[in-house]
Amino acid sequence: MKKIGFLSFGHWSPTAQSATRSASDVLLQSIELAEAAEQLGVDGAYYRVHHFARQLASPFPLLAAVGARTKRIEIGTGVIDMRYENPFYMAEDSGAADLIAGGRLQLGISRGSPEQVIEGWRYFGYAPGEGESDADMGRRHAEVYLELLKGEGFAQPNPRPMFPNPPGLLRLEPHAAGLRRRIWWGSASDSTAVWAARQGMNLQSSTLKKDESGEPFHVQQARQIRAYRAAWTDAGHDWQPRVSVSRSIFALVDDRDRAFFGQAGGDDQIGVIDAMRAVFGRSYADEPDRLVEQLRADEAIAEADTLLLTVPNQLGVDYNAHVLEAIMTHVAPALGWR
Repeated sequence: MKKIGFLSFGHWSPTAQSATRSASDVLLQSIELAEAAEQLGVDGAYYRVHHFARQLASPFPLLAAVGARTKRIEIGTGVIDMRYENPFYMAEDSGAADLIAGGRLQLGISRGSPEQVIEGWRYFGYAPGEGESDADMGRRHAEVYLELLKGEGFAQPNPRPMFPNPPGLLRLEPHAAGLRRRIWWGSASDSTAVWAARQGMNLQSSTLKKDESGEPFHVQQARQIRAYRAAWTDAGHDWQPRVSVSRSIFALVDDRDRAFFGQAGGDDQIGVIDAMRAVFGRSYADEPDRLVEQLRADEAIAEADTLLLTVPNQLGVDYNAHVLEAIMTHVAPALGWR
């Protein structure tokens, strides 16, 4: 069995070809797609976070709205850039969103991705400390956030408060019990995957990875997952983590699919991202029977317990629901995922 979710980058553009022509469109359609996915039996609705872009940005209003409109589906991010985040405010926001959703939040966080602007986190009021890189700063913010999610008191109460306080040091409210174990780290390298395991976070491995061996993407990613799980065991945590991978997968079952994605398959790609040589995973697009055989050979998908399907959100809710339904109907059962 494998959990299956969708991952939306939440693009919008004011063009005739786009079904999401405004920020309002993409936010409302993100909620509608989560509702449709839940009805189809999809396990998760995940959203990307990008600042200074015509994409989804502030995640917590959206996550809270999805939580209020759905009953079962997991709700998450992939990923929140921690270089931009105030861990204290984020602890309150995520606690509130998780309570609204009844404990269904699955938050992916990370150092972040290449930006639209130069050092955008500086506009949010953050700067690396002495001897720190921006990646170090993101990990430091993450560590503070994880500590806050434990729900332990740390703040000295006012002796003359406006409202009565419980005894002892105060914690941030609202506190969402259990959210600490539902935090994921988005990792692009073996070393950060090992760091995430030591910190007690689940692992999100995306559609690109630092090219550390020259091998195919799925082989390197599978090795990363195994390194993560070994580090988790060595750390001695008393619970079992989850691991997700993201893929662009399209079952070609009608003429629309063939028109949109009939030429979308291919090989891994090599590129440079933030001065890092990276390998980008291939897209999968084929007739269902051939698609099943291709996916069966993907070592990283086999290693992971959760698969996030990237969706072309600008094609609208109805078409994206069709994409998900095709995978759930024609692909997942044949691979033993359902």
